[in-house]
Amino acid sequence: MAAAGDADRPTLLAPRERRRRNRDLVVVAILDAARAVIRERGVADLSLREVARRVSMQAPSLYEYFPSKMALYDALFLAGFRLFRARLERDVLGTAPFWEMLRTHFEAYMGFARENPDLYQILFEHPVPGFVPSAESMAEGVPLLDRFTQRIAEAIGSGEIAPGLSAGQARDLAIALMHGITSQHLANDDDGAPGSGRYGGLIGPAIAVLRAAWTPAGTPGAPAAPEHEPARPTSDDEGR
Repeated sequence: MAAAGDADRPTLLAPRERRRRNRDLVVVAILDAARAVIRERGVADLSLREVARRVSMQAPSLYEYFPSKMALYDALFLAGFRLFRARLERDVLGTAPFWEMLRTHFEAYMGFARENPDLYQILFEHPVPGFVPSAESMAEGVPLLDRFTQRIAEAIGSGEIAPGLSAGQARDLAIALMHGITSQHLANDDDGAPGSGRYGGLIGPAIAVLRAAWTPAGTPGAPAAPEHEPARPTSDDEGR
């Protein structure tokens, strides 16, 4: 019979499990150091030697964890996508009304970029010449993209929206808008929250433009068709 108090004693890990856990902790420390270097120097100036120095490791020892700089970029890509996916699953994908879901998606995309500018660049801006994410890392994003596409397809199928585009094209148009607004926001108003600033404040108007264009005619809130073509300007500035 176990002695009293044995249940409170910590379970001793087997040597292999202990080594695996120690390795995982070192990997996390390396990724954190790499992110710090990127924030200070830029994504393309990541230095393995500097990362090794920050984790009190000789550069050759770092190669036991990441055999190349591209392997380290790939690990950062994967870590970034998992963070991004968790945010969308928490804040966006369960939102029921389509337009509320889309607005929240814009805000979550911008919020992720503001909080994780290093990972955002690796994920969505491809600033490193020659870096191509591995097939395994890219596969992490496929279900997320498919869920977004399916949500748009469902809205089209139910008559909630009528974009005049395929679900994939409508998805890509929405992504292009949210990425463009976010990139401009980071370049000009990076200290402002989503929905504020010169470009961050365009999330609402962008959604309104899409809503006006995609709301089926005859449904409440649909824009009225113009009675006649607007008059063309006649000033000397026409066409400039």
